[in-house]
Amino acid sequence: MGLRSLILFFISCTFSSAQVNWMTMDEALAAQKSNPKKIIVDVYTSWCGPCKLLDKNTFGNAEVSAFINQNYYPVKFNAEGKEEVNYNGNRFENPRYDPNRKGRNARHQFTAYLGITGYPTVAFFDENSNYLAPIVGYHNVQQMEFYLKLFSSNDYKQLKSQEDFTNYYKNFTAQFKG
Repeated sequence: MGLRSLILFFISCTFSSAQVNWMTMDEALAAQKSNPKKIIVDVYTSWCGPCKLLDKNTFGNAEVSAFINQNYYPVKFNAEGKEEVNYNGNRFENPRYDPNRKGRNARHQFTAYLGITGYPTVAFFDENSNYLAPIVGYHNVQQMEFYLKLFSSNDYKQLKSQEDFTNYYKNFTAQFKG
């Protein structure tokens, strides 16, 4: 194996190993009880093209995945799936889920509870499981970095107006590559 091949092999291993350590919402909520951290939820559907791009291009980025794994409990949640979620004293299901259906399926009760209607959506929760905000749509690495750092640093608490947000956004300098 030549030096060039060896370097390419190590580069591909480095990038292919970049992955978010996804869990269920119930697992994240349980983990929060013993070690409080914020929760980030990737709300996706199986038929959503931008969801697949977000997964591959953004969550597959080494810096994004490392930051998420360090600062959040990451949850991957199918907005039309059959997973049961226990949140805020409520049990959420998808009673109209049809396993034989191809493409779109019934919307999960938890998706409706969060008010999510577009995919992908990244939902943020604080260390006490309080729902903070949904971020709708595909976001590239630098766009996602902005939101990851905005919520992990608690800077969002200082933004009281659209003007505050706009100024914060203008002054933000992305550091992630990709």
